Amino acid sequence: MVAQSVQPWQWVLVDDGSTDGTRRILDQAAAQHSWIRVVAKEDRGFRKVGGGVIEAFDQGLAAVSGDYDFVAKVDADLEFTPDYFATILTYFEADPKLAAASGKVFRPEGERMVEEFMIDEMVAGQFKLYRREAFERIGGFVREVMWDGIDFHRARMEGYRTRSIRDDRLNIRHLRLMGSSDANVYRGRLRWGRGQWFMGSTFPYVLASGAFRMREKPYVVGGALIVGGFLLAAIQGAPRYPDLEFRRHLRRWQWRRLLGRGDNS
Repeated sequence: MVAQSVQPWQWVLVDDGSTDGTRRILDQAAAQHSWIRVVAKEDRGFRKVGGGVIEAFDQGLAAVSGDYDFVAKVDADLEFTPDYFATILTYFEADPKLAAASGKVFRPEGERMVEEFMIDEMVAGQFKLYRREAFERIGGFVREVMWDGIDFHRARMEGYRTRSIRDDRLNIRHLRLMGSSDANVYRGRLRWGRGQWFMGSTFPYVLASGAFRMREKPYVVGGALIVGGFLLAAIQGAPRYPDLEFRRHLRRWQWRRLLGRGDNS
């Protein structure tokens, strides 16, 4: 972030109950750069996937003072080019209806980089840059798993566009396998399916998504676990996102995708 050709006006680093040397590193960074601020959260004693990420983000956002036009949520396990912000801001300037955007995400596997598949309408959950007006219009992020799917659909409901952009200057290097932060990737895939249930997805869409994800690591098993997580949540009668209009909008969009009519409208 310090190497960016367009640096953030303010960067809030949230220490979400770390027990290693993180706080010392953050304090050193804040001492060297006046635009860096550190916020420490109390250790809750366990990892709260999904909702915990947004709790930390919200606490960091509450510490921001002054006026700003864009807000970004950035994970710690990423690398990106020094021109990332300078480049992506040109896309916002060119499209006043662009609510949120990111580059495409890649992870290292040996000597090669593997792209983490993401549809063009979705914005990478690891690095979301939002136009502030749009972010406030959708009510911010939901403190639940699948927050990073709910937000871009809400933006589309409000008449905005969202994009993950294929531009080499915007490539994001993700330093671990997506969904593997809590115990292991298998639990992550189950949680993915459970999140699809919460969001309000249709079973045919989840089934198709699970079949597609069988081509990714962990091969076959990962996609099956997504479907299994969805079905388990359904059998248990797990809660769903309470906004019925949102769920109807989501399902229409999913059926268009299944029928090969995907768009960003």
